[in-house]
Parts: sequence; C-alpha cells; structure tokens
Amino acid sequence: MISKLKEILIGPPLPTQELNEKRLNKLRALAAFSPDALSSIAYANQEIYLGLLLIGGVGLQLAWPIGLAISALLAVVALSYYQTLHGYPSGGGSYVVARDNLGRLAGLAAASALLLDYLLTSAVSLTSGVEAIASAIPFLWPYRVVIALFMLLILTLANLRGLKESGTLMALPVYLFLCTYLPMLAYGLLRLFIEGPAAPVTLPAPAQLSAPTWFLVMHAFATGCTALTGIEAISNGVPAFEPPEVKNAGRTLIVMALLMGVLFLGSIGLTQFLGVTAAAPETILSALARRVLGGGPFYLLIQFSTMSILAVAANTSFAGFPRLAAILAADGFLPRQFTGLGDRLVFQNGILALAAGTGLLIILFEGDTHLLIPLFAVGVFLAFTLSQAGMVLHWARLRGTNWLAKSAINGLGALTTLATLFIVGVSKFLEGAWITVFLIPLLVLILSRIHIHYRSVTRQLSLKGLPPSLKPAPPPRVVIPISGVHRGIISAVNYARSISQDVTAVYVALDPEAAQGVSETWQLWWPDVPLVIVPSPYRSIVGPLLEFLDRTDLEHNDGAQATVLLPEFIPANWWQALLHNQTAWLIKTALLYRRRNRGYQQVIIDVPYHLRR
Repeated sequence: MISKLKEILIGPPLPTQELNEKRLNKLRALAAFSPDALSSIAYANQEIYLGLLLIGGVGLQLAWPIGLAISALLAVVALSYYQTLHGYPSGGGSYVVARDNLGRLAGLAAASALLLDYLLTSAVSLTSGVEAIASAIPFLWPYRVVIALFMLLILTLANLRGLKESGTLMALPVYLFLCTYLPMLAYGLLRLFIEGPAAPVTLPAPAQLSAPTWFLVMHAFATGCTALTGIEAISNGVPAFEPPEVKNAGRTLIVMALLMGVLFLGSIGLTQFLGVTAAAPETILSALARRVLGGGPFYLLIQFSTMSILAVAANTSFAGFPRLAAILAADGFLPRQFTGLGDRLVFQNGILALAAGTGLLIILFEGDTHLLIPLFAVGVFLAFTLSQAGMVLHWARLRGTNWLAKSAINGLGALTTLATLFIVGVSKFLEGAWITVFLIPLLVLILSRIHIHYRSVTRQLSLKGLPPSLKPAPPPRVVIPISGVHRGIISAVNYARSISQDVTAVYVALDPEAAQGVSETWQLWWPDVPLVIVPSPYRSIVGPLLEFLDRTDLEHNDGAQATVLLPEFIPANWWQALLHNQTAWLIKTALLYRRRNRGYQQVIIDVPYHLRR
C-alpha cells in the first residue's frame, strides 16, 4: 500500500539510463533556477522601504540611489559567475571553486554558507509569498504558517517527481509573473512619463533616531542586497542543462540577470517617483500595484502572480541544495546517503532534508519574513566572496587566453562582495546575523568531523598490509539465546549445527518454574545441544546474557568470542511488531555497542521466522 501511494505521489521509478533524458532546456532551466532571483525584488524592496522609512520622507528619496548601487553590484556578480560556470562546468559553484583554489577550509566555509542560504531562501520565499497574497486578502494573515507549509509540501512532491516535472511546474508561475509584472512596470513608466513625478513624500522622521542616519542608510542597502540571492544557482547546477551545458547555462544566466535588473530597478524607481507608501500589513509592492492598476482584477492578478513566483522561488533551493549536498557527500563531508539518486533520478534525500529544515524554520519564526531576512545575506556574500577570490587564483594558475582580464573581473567581484559582506555583517549583526556568523563555523566543524570519520573508516577497512591469502578461521563456537521452545527456533538450531559442532543454547530465567519447563522440553527436541539456564534475580535479560558471554569467552583459551545466533520472528504487519517485546533488537544493540567498547569483535547472526497473516 505504501509503495502504491508513493507511486501515485511521485510517479513510477525510472531506469538509470534515462538520466540524460531528464536534462533541462533553457526555458525549463530558467523556470527551475531563476524564481528566487526574480522574485527577490518582493522582499528586497520591502526591506529597503522599511529601513528608509525610519528616516522619514527624506530617507525614502534614497531608494533610487540604493537601487542603482545594488544593480551595479548585481552586474558585477553576474559577470563573475558567468566566468565561474565556464571555469567549472561540472557544477558545485562556490564550494568547488573555493576548495580547489583556496583550500579545504575555505571550501567548507563556502559550502556551509550556501547550505544555510538555500534553507533560508526556501523559507523566506514561501513566507514572503504568503504575505503577498495576504496583502490582498487580509483574513489569510492568521493562517500564514499553515499556508506556507502546504505550499512547501506541494513543492517537495513536485521536485521528488523529477527535474522535468519540477521545471514544467515552475514554468507557469515564473512566466505568469514576467508576463504580468513587466507590462505593469511598462504601464507605470508610461503614466510616470505622462503625469510626471509625484511630489516627494513628506513623512516626518522620528524625533529620536535609534541609530545615526548613515548607519540606517547602510542598513537599508544591506537588506536590499537580498535581491542578489539566487544568482549563483545556475553555476551550481550546470550539469542539469541539456548539451551544450556550459553554453546553455551561460545564456540562461545572462537572461536571468537582465530580468533581475529590469524588475528591481523598475519597481524601486516607480515606488519612489510615484510617491508610493504602504500601511502595514500591506507590502510596498502591493501598494505600487494598487497605485498603478487600482484595486481591480489586474491588481489581484499581480498579487497572485507575485505569490506564485515567491512560492516556487524556493525551487531554486530544491535545485541547488540537493546537488551541493551530493557533491559534499561524494567528497566525504556529508553522509553518503546524499549521493544516491531516488526512484525519479533526483537526489531524494537532499530534497527531503531541505524540506524538513525549511518547515522547521517556518514554524520557529512563525512565518515572519522580516525576522528571517537578517539571517540571510551574510552566508550569501561570504560564498560570493570566496568564490570570486578563488576564481582569481584559478585564472592566474591556468594563464590562458585573456587571463589578466578574467582575473580582474573576478577580483572586482571579490572586492565588492567583501565590502558588502562587511556592511551586511555589521548593520544586521544584532538583528539576527550573529546566528549565521555562529552557525557557519559550527557547520564547518560538523563537516570536518564527518570527513575525519570517513577517513578513519577507510583506513580501518583497507587491505593494505594484509597477506594476499588469509588463513581460514576455525569453526565458530555458537551461542543461541532463546525465549522458549517453539517453531521459531527450529531453523536457528539447525543452522547453528550446520556451521559448528560447539553449540550452546542459553535461557535467561525470570521465573524458575518456567525455566524448568523450558529445560524439559528442550531435552526432548535437542538432547545433543546443551542448554544453560542463567538466573536473573533483577528481571533483566540483556545483562545476564552479556555476563554469561563474558565468562564463557574468558574460559576459552583461544581468545575468540562466541558467535551469537539470534532466532527472531517477524510479524506479518509492521504494527504487529509493537505488540511484542523487542528483546532480539535490545540484545543486538547491546552486543554491537557495549561489547565493542570492551574490545570485542562480536559476530551476530539473525535467523528470522516469518509469521503468517
């Protein structure tokens, strides 16, 4: 039943040879990789507006200069990443670039920053999407967490179905947003040209500012830089494109950057020059759409398309997080399970991990985008800076055609993103950026510890130093713990006698009278196999069994531990297992871990007996 439900939700399994057929063309790739980048104008504009509002009407007049500065930064970063995807067509983005050129520690810092960025991007996009539609339909505000979690579920299922399916699903909201928002901006510019700019907003500044004016302006710039999130996603996912991968990825990146610039500058320019303001809880983009289009059906369509693209903007994370996790896992820094492809030829475990983390963030921050934003940009610009610095060394090492110009472009990108990182870190530190500053080194430590573990396992499993042929081991000494005499142990006893002539059964006696009955029945069935009755005055089974094994192992001079053969019956249904004692599981756990810590190399054999329905 579970397998049928799984097939209904995500589709039937696909053969591995279809992997190349699941690549994305440029239209689907733009839909899959760009929603975060295109939709970030929603929360970036909102944060700029809220930041400048603290200074009053004079502050709102700075929105356009700040927008120009962020757009220039966008152009530098886009050009830098255009070079990155040509230099590293295998994907991996900032992590691979930093690892190869700046060392493992820098690579892990970039990877940790990106993993956090993907989680936050997904959460911010979904919560911001709910806020967009709630601006038009206010009664939805109390249910924003539930709505965000529902959209997360739909998005997760779409990505579990596979690359083409998710790209197709994302295409409709992305192109609906572009086909509604770009004409609205064009119409707004036409009205601005005909009517002329509105009078400057004359909102008074607070009597006592909480910080110097210059700091608040820098803070507004820092929060507005969230408009750049998602621009690195294409360089991370080059292998997902149809051949020629690099050429298609490069063209898609250029188109995405141009669209980002037009949407960001157009919306922030109209907001300032039309004198648009917003009263909470309405967002500034909702107020802009209402100012340009009125409150009719076109306004509602704009809000719906904004919500839709913000909802699927989390798909940028679903495209990037699992692929980055797979690369880290292949390098031994994350669990190996992240490298495995699921039934639909996607990195299923990475998708599920991202969905779980995103859902947790939405619940913890109660679906409030404004609370999530301060955690956002530090990781983004740290990854940007490390990637561009690594590319400078990459071009300098290769010294190919125009390497000086390429190094200069990436060097400029590194310097500008480093300066932005400093501004973001200082201005947003107390608002929550300190959490990211703390989490990135913690993640680096965790990734390093995982890598140390895998290296230790590799050394211990290595055949190096062993002779080509090993002396065969002697027949084992077998101990069979039993809970009674029944059909479930017949196969276990027969198997034990087939591999050894030294077989002993052990019964831990909680009740002396029951032990006597077990002993008599055992003698009738297997008189040639000795049965040892071990008393348990404190009603424990595992403890007395371990003491028996310790004692008998010491009595044998060969130093070998007994092979423990466990009869275990398997119920017909999973829920029926809850109705029985999990004694076999407890014994296995104790043998695997407690006796290992005392230097034992215990061999454990399970002999199942399946019950009928």
